[in-house]
Amino acid sequence: MPTVPASISNARDYRHILGVRFFAGDARAAVERGLQGGLVVVPAAPALMELDRDHDYRQALLESDLALTDSGYMVLLWNFLMQDRVHRVSGLEYLTLLLRQPEFREPGSTLWVMPSTAALNRNMEWLKSKGYAADPEDFYVAPKYPAGSVADPELLDLIHSRSPRHVIIGIGGGVQEKLGLYLKRHCKPVPSIHCIGAAIGFLTGDQVRIPMWADQWVLGWLFRCVSNPGRFVPRYTRALKLAFVLWRYRDDMPDWTS
Repeated sequence: MPTVPASISNARDYRHILGVRFFAGDARAAVERGLQGGLVVVPAAPALMELDRDHDYRQALLESDLALTDSGYMVLLWNFLMQDRVHRVSGLEYLTLLLRQPEFREPGSTLWVMPSTAALNRNMEWLKSKGYAADPEDFYVAPKYPAGSVADPELLDLIHSRSPRHVIIGIGGGVQEKLGLYLKRHCKPVPSIHCIGAAIGFLTGDQVRIPMWADQWVLGWLFRCVSNPGRFVPRYTRALKLAFVLWRYRDDMPDWTS
């Protein structure tokens, strides 16, 4: 793996929040780092509530090479409690900038891991309409993984046979990170593994479309709640408890490695 440039490896570009080393720089620097290879995770507030209960998810975040501050709620709370100025880098902003890189238009450079055949087809058609190289063999439909640790030898064999530079995982948060960690541990060499969740769906229409202005103003949660209140209102309501967790650990972050 190439050496990380000094401009994006400086300690001041990171913050330990809830024991996880989050990148605190801007989106362009995050993409520069993500192109270097390794595991990129984009944890949302609801998933962060599982850190103390889900060992495998926690381990994926701890072993990630780049953890993005996708949760605007977490960033707002952290900056208020700590009088800090951490940047928010959303998964949507990261993916949008990532796809501007010329290498993503090269045949065979990217393998997309999708949650369903319907999502695969919609994603493939959208990519083709934007001028990207996207053929059926560039996609993989993930099975329903059981709770706990995640392993997928079939996907691993596919990566070894195709040797993509990038693996973009667009399945549910809390699961995709575990899959990403499995791939990081077993792929030789390790590609860039981007766990971007629903971000691609916001562009293709597989999820509710979120304009960039709404994403920048941290209103993506509102668009999702309006589109499917039964699913997302309870999810984001539970995430409100993150305020109490951050308050508790505002001065002494938990040491999950002990």
